[in-house]
Amino acid sequence: MIEDKLLNVLPFTVLMLPLGGFIVLALLGDWVKRDKEETGACVLACLSVLSSFAVSVFCVLRLYGLVAGPEGLQVGRAHLPSRHVGHVEPLGPAATRALLGPDADARAWLQVRPYLDTAVRVDVDDPDDPTPYWVVSTRDPEAVAAALRPARPDPDSPLTR
Repeated sequence: MIEDKLLNVLPFTVLMLPLGGFIVLALLGDWVKRDKEETGACVLACLSVLSSFAVSVFCVLRLYGLVAGPEGLQVGRAHLPSRHVGHVEPLGPAATRALLGPDADARAWLQVRPYLDTAVRVDVDDPDDPTPYWVVSTRDPEAVAAALRPARPDPDSPLTR
């Protein structure tokens, strides 16, 4: 099983942590200068900034986590059970650009990040699903593909006949 929970958190936190810290410090600096009547408003503003930052980080962690294993593929809230995992192909930078550009299918399900140039393509083997394949950005597409390959049942196995 492979988990890539930090798929999108690093750039977000790198940008938001200094900004949130600056806002809180500015509000606290202003709080020191205020009268006691305005202290509650400053404290409330600081708590509001901190709580919105915490909720944002939680949402990013929840929405963009990737888990691949015997149960199938889960990317955020989307889940592809192992029984519907078809051909799995790790994609390099050139293949990812081609699949997201001229070779794209409008019905495909995409979870791509602009700062990651590699991805994995997972074909969907479900006749009731109009989605032909998933494309998911990842830093290690070979590991994701290797984690998903055992999830597919062997057609020559006596258990699948």
